Amino acid sequence: MPRLNIEQSQLFKQDVRKQLLVFLIAHLVAITAAAEWHSDTQSIMGTRVHAEIWEEDAALARRVLAQIMAEMRRIDAAFSTFRETSELSRLNREAGFGWMPVSDELFELLQKSREVSDLTKGAFDITYASVGRYYDYRAGERPDDETIRGALAAIDYRYVELDERTRTVRFTHPEVYVDLGGIAKGHAVDRCAAILAREGIEQGTISAGGDSRIVGDRRGKPWTVGIRDPRREDTMLVVLPLVDTAVSTSGDYERFFEQDGVRYHHILDPATGDSARATRSVTILGDDATFTDALSTSVFVLGPSEGLKLIDSLPGVDAIIIDAEGVMHYSAELKELAH
Repeated sequence: MPRLNIEQSQLFKQDVRKQLLVFLIAHLVAITAAAEWHSDTQSIMGTRVHAEIWEEDAALARRVLAQIMAEMRRIDAAFSTFRETSELSRLNREAGFGWMPVSDELFELLQKSREVSDLTKGAFDITYASVGRYYDYRAGERPDDETIRGALAAIDYRYVELDERTRTVRFTHPEVYVDLGGIAKGHAVDRCAAILAREGIEQGTISAGGDSRIVGDRRGKPWTVGIRDPRREDTMLVVLPLVDTAVSTSGDYERFFEQDGVRYHHILDPATGDSARATRSVTILGDDATFTDALSTSVFVLGPSEGLKLIDSLPGVDAIIIDAEGVMHYSAELKELAH
């Protein structure tokens, strides 16, 4: 067999390199084609739950999405006030009679709620439901003034006492009623984001109603999150490009009814037992959804002026507030970026 001369040898090597390059490109294209966005949307916790992830292993993607929805349902079953069998319902039934043991998860969520209540000087208060439970937004019914005045006496987050050594809880007022609606969805979103981290998913988004966690970017581009006009459902006032961020929005358009020209919505001022009306919507950006969820409720109650003072004092947290007149306000860092 004749030997290749130098020129032939170089041509042979070039041909091999070309074939190798073609093979590698075809292999990469096959991987990219296999990888795709996988998503699921379900109705859980009384709201729309959505998850979307990028993953090349379709079987893994299906398993992760199933884990996310199962975790959302588990948290709903544990912390819903609409389920008599939930741990939170049992707490409301029994903690007024003395110390009650609770799960670590509920205890820690009550601790976090207490921390936000201290931080916001009571603007966030899970005992708001001592009055809130008498509102029926679907039926368009509100408690009368006498009922509100009587139930207001039971609103004070300090009535929920926590014993860290024994992991027990008690209510020191017999009429206290707790609702975790202002923090539980954010907690659920964070728990599901932990599933993505555990499974090695680096790009995705998880949302439960107004609370979201964005993990990574969207294939080299930022995710976009819109802030809707509180009075026009089909209109976005702001579109935010975001990467690796928690986002929570509280608005007076989520659950409400109108009576004699007055809007009664589910975000109650703990000081009055009536709907807070200095604000139409609040969007908070931060690192974890548990905190942003609770802060969006807090700032809504505080109103634009006091709310922005609070947000500007917190590192790594930003806010966009739409006030009662429809005017938009930004926290200091966002205001600088806007200009």
